[in-house]
Amino acid sequence: MSVSDPIADMLTRIRNALMARHEDVVIPHSRIKEDLACVLKDEGYIDDYRIEDAKPFKTIVIQLKYVGLRRERRPVITGLKRVSRPGRRVYTGYSDIPWVLSGMGIAILTTPNGVITGEQARRQHVGGEVLCYVW
Repeated sequence: MSVSDPIADMLTRIRNALMARHEDVVIPHSRIKEDLACVLKDEGYIDDYRIEDAKPFKTIVIQLKYVGLRRERRPVITGLKRVSRPGRRVYTGYSDIPWVLSGMGIAILTTPNGVITGEQARRQHVGGEVLCYVW
């Protein structure tokens, strides 16, 4: 089955798994999704991720992160929003990179230097396509 927006599909799978309190979520593999998972891990939004070589195609298994005790367990990721879509691409310069929840969240961009957060892009003075917001 073909998906017209694979990044939105990834974010939706993560959002649904968090609402259902799953420990991990399986996503079809692509390089951009792997880079996105790496940024989420580096920023502390997920525990870990791994690439599995399944027979028909590779998959990414993301281990979701929760805080609190058993009954009061809350997900670390409280929101995900897709910004740039196939029908409407959103590009920004380094001086116009948006702040997510006044710095409490992150903007993830794809730049000439790879997939990085908005804060890293500001420091490196590079702009790019705004993929999503995570908070």
